[in-house]
Amino acid sequence: QVQLVESGGGLVQAGGSLRLSCAASGLSFSNYAMGWFRQVPGKERDFIAAVTWRSGGNTYYADSVKGRFTISRDNAKSTVYLQMNSLRPEDTAVYYCGASGRYPITNTNTYDYWGQGTQVTVSS
Repeated sequence: QVQLVESGGGLVQAGGSLRLSCAASGLSFSNYAMGWFRQVPGKERDFIAAVTWRSGGNTYYADSVKGRFTISRDNAKSTVYLQMNSLRPEDTAVYYCGASGRYPITNTNTYDYWGQGTQVTVSS
């Protein structure tokens, strides 16, 4: 049974930082690209960041987070991270990690597995 478990969300003031983690089990982690998406009520799930298959692989970011967020993965720990700096109130959302077996890894449709999400709230 595949499980993706996110952690690290919470309440932070604008300008602050959070680090999200997503621990994977039940799958061959290094065979999947990993991504982070976010969703607010009533809207679609939006791409934030993705990293290709190997540790230190190629990374992709949405323009809205480029320069503030950093995605990384540790294949030995089957974990993907999202370091979020300079947080803004508009970053408030539920953040989901996903595992994708194919391109394009910026598209929700190519993701095979999802975590349950973790809430991030940024106060002004």
